[in-house]
Amino acid sequence: MSRISYALGAVSLFLVAIVYKAASETTSSLSPQGCRMSYMSPSYLLQPHFNSSWTHLAKRYSLSLYREVGWESNEPRGVPVLFIPGNAGSSHQIRSIASSAARQFYSSPYTVSPEFSSRSLKPLDFYAVEYNEDLSAFHGPTIEAETTYAASAISYILSLYPANTTIIVMGHSMGGIVATSLLPSPNISAIITMSTPHALPPARFDRRIAALYDRNHAALMYDSTPMLSLCGGAGDLMIPSEACILPQPETPVYRRTVFSSALEGCWTSVGHQVMVWCHQVRWRVARAALEMGAVESMGELGAILDRWLRDGQTVPHVSSLEGLDVNATLHEILPAERILALHKPTEARTYLLPVPTGATNFVLYLAGGSILSMKPRSAIPLLADVRICTASSPSPSETPQCNSLAPRTLELIPDIAPGRPFPVPHEGVDESQGIVHFEAVVPVMSRESDGARWVAVSVSGADGRGWVMGGFVDNQVTEKAYSIHDMLYKDVSIPIDKPSLQTEVRLPQLLSNALAVYRVTAVYSSQSCSDVRLPPLLRHTSPSEAHFHPLTHDRPVLLHAHTAAPFIPHPAFSDRGVNLTIFSSGECELQALRIRLDWWGMLGRAGARYWAAAPGWAVGVVIWSIFLSWGIQDVGGPVPNVSESLSIFTRAVLPSMLAVAFFASFLPLPVDYLLGNSGEAFFSPIAPTLLLMVTGLVHVSWWLLCVLMWPLSRVGRMTGRQRDDSGIRKNTLFSMFLIFILVFLIIPWQVAFLGCWAIHFFTCATHTPPPPLAPSSTTPPTSVSPTSRYPPRSRSPPPPSAAQTAQTHLNAHHHNTHLLLLMTWLLPLVAPVLAVWVRTLATAGLTTPFDGDHSFWTVAPYLVLVDFASWTRSSFLQREDHEFVSIRWFWIPPALVAFFWGAYWTYEVFDWVWIVACLMVVIRVGPKYWGGAYWSSASTRSR
Repeated sequence: MSRISYALGAVSLFLVAIVYKAASETTSSLSPQGCRMSYMSPSYLLQPHFNSSWTHLAKRYSLSLYREVGWESNEPRGVPVLFIPGNAGSSHQIRSIASSAARQFYSSPYTVSPEFSSRSLKPLDFYAVEYNEDLSAFHGPTIEAETTYAASAISYILSLYPANTTIIVMGHSMGGIVATSLLPSPNISAIITMSTPHALPPARFDRRIAALYDRNHAALMYDSTPMLSLCGGAGDLMIPSEACILPQPETPVYRRTVFSSALEGCWTSVGHQVMVWCHQVRWRVARAALEMGAVESMGELGAILDRWLRDGQTVPHVSSLEGLDVNATLHEILPAERILALHKPTEARTYLLPVPTGATNFVLYLAGGSILSMKPRSAIPLLADVRICTASSPSPSETPQCNSLAPRTLELIPDIAPGRPFPVPHEGVDESQGIVHFEAVVPVMSRESDGARWVAVSVSGADGRGWVMGGFVDNQVTEKAYSIHDMLYKDVSIPIDKPSLQTEVRLPQLLSNALAVYRVTAVYSSQSCSDVRLPPLLRHTSPSEAHFHPLTHDRPVLLHAHTAAPFIPHPAFSDRGVNLTIFSSGECELQALRIRLDWWGMLGRAGARYWAAAPGWAVGVVIWSIFLSWGIQDVGGPVPNVSESLSIFTRAVLPSMLAVAFFASFLPLPVDYLLGNSGEAFFSPIAPTLLLMVTGLVHVSWWLLCVLMWPLSRVGRMTGRQRDDSGIRKNTLFSMFLIFILVFLIIPWQVAFLGCWAIHFFTCATHTPPPPLAPSSTTPPTSVSPTSRYPPRSRSPPPPSAAQTAQTHLNAHHHNTHLLLLMTWLLPLVAPVLAVWVRTLATAGLTTPFDGDHSFWTVAPYLVLVDFASWTRSSFLQREDHEFVSIRWFWIPPALVAFFWGAYWTYEVFDWVWIVACLMVVIRVGPKYWGGAYWSSASTRSR
C-alpha cells in the first residue's frame, strides 16, 4: 500500500467527519425549532371485524379507532378520517391530531362547543392503520402491500356509515405516498400529507419504488382530489424538504404545498417526527378536517384548507367588517407624510391619512386584533377597517365619500418580542400572537381637480391592548445585480435608504438553491431597538416557501430555500433570484444588510443530500480497479492484489477522472445524471470532491476487510485445509437446488446474496496461498506491460513449474479478493431490503409471503462464482484463446452507470454489475465449473 493511499484514506475520513458535523449543526442554525408539546388521553379501539374476509393482510396489519378518553363516546358517529403512518411509523401517531379535534369540537366532556353546534358540524372519527413499523421507504412491495390494506380499510370504514359518505385521508412521511397511491378514488374527499417526499424517494434502491413514484406523479397531475402537503423545512433531518413539494398539475386541480416556517401561527421549522405532534401544526390540521366534514364540493374544500393552513402566499376571501361606518364616527385628519401610530388605543376613532401625489401603497399593521377576516387564533377585540375616501375639497368640514380598499396582501406575520429568541425553544408562538399585515395599492387619481383623497383607518373595540401602525410606502424596490460569485470570500452590502414600514429587496442574479446558504447581518445606527413595536423583521420568500428572521444586532441570520435542488425536477421554479421583505415600525434605523456565503451551512446541506451517492460511486471505483487488474493479467502479468490495484487506480486514473467529473458538472444534464445539478457551474467542485472522498473510503473499506480476515487467515493456515480442482460435486448441485427452493418460496434473494458474501469472505480469509516461489534460473524473466499486445499461446505448453503453479494460485486469490471488495460495496444496495425482511419477520412473522424479491436468477451468478472460488485454486478469470474480446471491457458500462446514474437510482448499478457477473459465469467460469474436455485441457495448462 502506497503512501498516497494512506493519505487519501485519512483525508476521506476527516472529510466525512467534517461533513457529518456540519450536517448535524446546520439544522439548528438554519432554522431553530419552536414547537409546544401536545397532551392527550388516548385510547385505541381495535376493529376486529376488519378481518381476512376483507383483506388477506389482516394477520399482518390491523386497524384501530381513536377515542379521547372522557371526552367522546366509543361509537363512531361523525366524519371518518383515515391516518396512514410512514416508514417505521405507528398508528398511535394520530393521537395528537385526533385529540386536538376532539377537544376543539367539545367544549367540555360530551358537550359540543357552541361554535360547532350552531353550524351542525359533526365530530371526527379518526381511524389509523397499524403497519407494525414496516420499513416502507426501502421496499416497493411493502408500500404496495400497505396500499392494498389501506384501500380495503377505506371500504370497511365506509361500510359503517351511510351511503355516499366520503373519507378524509392523512398520511405522514411515506404514509403520504401510500395515500397518493390510493388515487383515483371516489371515496376520498381530500388528502393531507405531512413531511411526505412526493418528488423524490428518500432511498432509491428499488426499481419498484421508481415505478410507484411514476404512477403517483401521473395521479397528482390529473386526479381531481384536493391535496395539501405540509413540509417541515430545514428542521426535517429525514428527508430533504424540497422533495415534499407537490408537482403543479396541468389541469385546475387543488394542489398546495405549505412549509411550516411560513404557516401562519407556526413560523418554525418542524422535525420529521415532530410534525404529527407539534401543537402549532396539529390543531390547524384538526380544525381544517373538522371544517371539511360539512362541505362536499372540491372548491369549498380547497377554500377551507387555504383558510386554516395558510402560508401568506394566497390572498384569502375577505369581507368588510360590519359596524364601522366612517361617516358616523369622529375622525381626525393627520398631517401629510405622518405615520399612524396608536399604542394601546382606548377609543373608537377614524383617522384620515392624506394620499401622497402619485401611485403608492398603503401598509397597516395591527397587533393582536383583526383586519377584515384576518386575525390570530385568540384575537383581542381590537378591529380595524381600511377605506379610500374622496372629497371635492380638503376641508375637514365636508363629509368624505368612502369605499372599501381591497387588500393586495392580507396575512399574519409573527410578533417578535425584542431580546427574545425566535422561535422560543420548546414553546414557539402562542395562538394569540401575531400581527395582521394589510397592504393595498392606492388607485391613481385621473385628474388633480378630482379633489382630495384620504385613506381612512377606522379603529373600534379598543380596550388598551395591542397597537396599530400604518402609512404609505413607495413602490420602489431595492434591486442589486449581485451574483453568488461576488460573495465567495467577502461581504456585499445592500444599503437601506431610509426607515420605512416595508422595504423590498430583490437580488435577481443570486442563486436560489437548496445547497446555497447566505449569511445576512443587519447594520444599524447607534439607536437602540430594544423598545419598539415592530423591530425589523426579514422575510425570505421563494416559490412555495417563506421564512421569517428577526434582524438583531448580534445574531446574523441564514437564508436558505427548498426550490431548485439536486435531483428535483421543478420546471416551474427558477434557480435565480432572492426576494427579501423587511417589515418594520420604522422606529429602528436599519442602514444596510451585509450578505455573504455561509460555507459551513452549504457543506452541511450538501452532505445531507449526497450521502446516498457514495455506495454507487464506490462500486464504480472498485469496478475500475478490477478493470485495471484484469488488463495486467490479460497481457500475461501477475494479477495485482487489491491494494496494488487501488494504488494504480489512484495514481494513474483518479487524476483524469477528477478532471472529467469537474468539467462534466458544467454540462446541462438532466436531474437524474451525475449529481443532479443540471450544469450549475458554482457546484462543479462537488463532483470531484465526492469522488476523492469515495475513493478514500474504498481504501479504508479494504483495510477493514484485511483486519477482519486476519484472524481467520491464521486459523486457516494452522488447520492446513487443502482444496482440490476436481470440478463440480454432487453436494454443490444439492446446495444450489436447496437455495433455489428457499429463495423461490421463503427468503428474498438479498438474503442469499448476504450468504454469498459471508461464504466468500470466509474463503478469502482461510484460503490464503503462500507467496509465489522465485522463478527457476533456467527460465528467463519476461517483461510485460499492461498496454502491450496480448501474447500468443502455444498449443502444447510445457508443464508449469512450481513457481508458476504458486503464481496461478496467488492470481486466483487476488481475483477472489477483488470480487470480495466488489460484493462488499454491493451490500449497501441490498441491505435496506434485508432490514425490511428482518423487520417483517420480527413483527408479523411468516403471516404473508415476502412478495417481490424471490428471483433466484438475480443471485445465481454470485452463487456460482462464490462456490467455484471455494474449491478451486486456478486463475479462473484468465483470458482464454477463444475470447475475441477480453471480458474485462464489459466492466466499462457498469462503471459509467455507477458514476452517471449511481447517485440517483442505485439499483441501476446492481443491475449492470449483475449482467457482467452473468457474462463471467457463461464465458469463463461456466466451462471450467461444469467440467468436460475443455476443463481438462485448461487444468492441464494451468498445472
